[in-house]
Amino acid sequence: MSSVAAPGKDDLLTLTSISALGYIVPDILHEGLGHGVTAWLSGARTLSISTVALQSDISTRWISADGTLVNLATAAILWMLLRKPQRYSPQLHYFLVLTLAASLFTGTGYFFYSGFANFGDWAAVIVGLQPHWLWRLGLIVIGAASYYASMLLVRAKLLPFREPDPASRRIRALCWIPYVTEGLLAGVSGLLNPLGLFYVFSAALSSSLGANAGLLALPSMMRVRPGSEPKSESVVHGAPVAPIRRSIAWIATGAIASLLFIFVLGRGITWSR
Repeated sequence: MSSVAAPGKDDLLTLTSISALGYIVPDILHEGLGHGVTAWLSGARTLSISTVALQSDISTRWISADGTLVNLATAAILWMLLRKPQRYSPQLHYFLVLTLAASLFTGTGYFFYSGFANFGDWAAVIVGLQPHWLWRLGLIVIGAASYYASMLLVRAKLLPFREPDPASRRIRALCWIPYVTEGLLAGVSGLLNPLGLFYVFSAALSSSLGANAGLLALPSMMRVRPGSEPKSESVVHGAPVAPIRRSIAWIATGAIASLLFIFVLGRGITWSR
């Protein structure tokens, strides 16, 4: 069910709800499908999963790596789905682009973060490999290059939302609202995690505010200057995507998912066999 927002305006509440879902889905895929399922299939007897980390009674390089690999595989699927974006409503189109962005930024950002801080998933992947400084440097270089490439990919999928008016603030709102929403979700849910306050900063906020910082740079990368827009972009993308109008369905789904993410997954869930 949908109701109409102001003409030509994106609805803030719907944008916020879609932004929440665009962050929650990649996070659950990272921790649950990536780390969790891999650990379970590897023979783990006990698993504890929260919004910030997965703990198990066994540890392997594949368990550490598969969170990122699942994010990158998800991004590849989303990229294919977005090849014909005209099939989707503006709300679904925006959700797919945000999920693509979060998947790419988390996946590639982890390379850089682990190499630089010597902490996190890929620090665990390269532990014991020598010379260690060279492996860390490799992660930093791969991370920086792949993250920039990810920004270009996300920019390409956001272009249909850009308005030709140089004074338009639409793209800024479509990038900044998810950044703030993701940071709030990660911070609040992280405060409830069973591993302590350290993981709020080292995992929750680094994977949201840090990894998704590319969203803040995208508006300037997409800025329209009078007479300077390449004709190819105008021809390919045509008229901007219609306004994202108020949708009760998206708002309700985002609210329920956020509450479960914070108060259920945030506190941690444990399985044993």
